[in-house]
Amino acid sequence: DSELRNFIGKSVIYPPEAIKKGIKGKVFVSFVVSKNGSVTGAKIERGVDPLIDAEALRVVNAMPKWSPGKDKGKIVAVQYTIPINFALK
Repeated sequence: DSELRNFIGKSVIYPPEAIKKGIKGKVFVSFVVSKNGSVTGAKIERGVDPLIDAEALRVVNAMPKWSPGKDKGKIVAVQYTIPINFALK
């Protein structure tokens, strides 16, 4: 969980146009961690504005491979939904 937060924090590039317009908020992105650990099917579940929604999708699609999920000892695909917070100082 902390590695995920660190990755997101280091990877998000706040779009300059969104900063100018004062766009902020929490974007919820869902995705599936496949059996081989890759991130697939990323989509916006609850967006704020197309400018920061696109950045949230870019970051999720750029995530490195995860450890795949397991159910009763068997490797399975797992769906996640994460919030990515865009805040202005």
